[in-house]
Amino acid sequence: MHMNLFRSVRAVTEASGSGTGPIDWEAVAEAAKAGVEPGDLDLPASEQEAYATDVREARERLRSVGGVEFDLPDSIEIQNRHHWIEANIRTFRRVMRPFEEHGPTVLPGLTRSVNTGSMAFMLSFLAKNVLGQYDPLLLAEADDAGHELYFVHPNIVETAGVLDVDYPRFRRWIAFHEVSHAAEFGAAPWLADYLEERLEEGIETFTEGGFDRQSFHDLNVAMTAVEGYAELLMDRAFDDDYADLRAKLDARRQQGGPLTKLVRRLLGLGLKRRQYERGARFFRTVADARGVEAASAVWERPENLPTENELDHPERWLARVE
Repeated sequence: MHMNLFRSVRAVTEASGSGTGPIDWEAVAEAAKAGVEPGDLDLPASEQEAYATDVREARERLRSVGGVEFDLPDSIEIQNRHHWIEANIRTFRRVMRPFEEHGPTVLPGLTRSVNTGSMAFMLSFLAKNVLGQYDPLLLAEADDAGHELYFVHPNIVETAGVLDVDYPRFRRWIAFHEVSHAAEFGAAPWLADYLEERLEEGIETFTEGGFDRQSFHDLNVAMTAVEGYAELLMDRAFDDDYADLRAKLDARRQQGGPLTKLVRRLLGLGLKRRQYERGARFFRTVADARGVEAASAVWERPENLPTENELDHPERWLARVE
């Protein structure tokens, strides 16, 4: 562990002396991977097939319960922690590209070192905690457009052990959750472009010294709907069988030392939990009143997304959309 920490710090400090951009992405990759063990990924063929079976069965059940048609992502990967870091560095580079092109150049050496270290620390922390990820590849080049689904196998195995739950059952539940997100983007072909446009507008304004409050507001409302609808699908399709896993995982997220809690707050992980809860309350109310398929109407077109006010007053959304 101490050697990993030394390698991580060395990679960051060496970043300040080379290159011109505000972030040394090669140093980010080296430092982030030095800060976390990759984990075992020696899977027999039967285990790889078990992941594939979980994903296929999740798709069929979600299609039935949600009344939505969607395809699975083009790429489904079983990863270790280092694989996850590499995949998400590509994502962060896409998001940070406007800042690198137009960002501040004051004290470039210090800025480069601090930015590199912050990014490496964040990716290393997340790599230890992420179980699965659906990635719609926002801001990707045309040749890379699509969507991907990742499962961080060492984290799933480790977390199942910490929670003292049956590993295959836990793996299956994580697959259900990530496929729920795939269902949303599959049901709403416009959603990725909608999020991407607002993200680009917000970043562009920010790099010019302003703050596009409306773009980030729209992003927050849309992501609250995304997280909340996934929770609804999980509730109605799977959680009668998996409610105990949800309770144990939520309890674990509330634990951890002061540093872990601080990092979670800094990374906005508490905010994401509140998005889940707020969005879930909205969709449960709609589904209880009109059924899950009525709730799925939110993905028919961008205008059907709930407003900020409607998230807290679902009856107003029902009156407007139905």
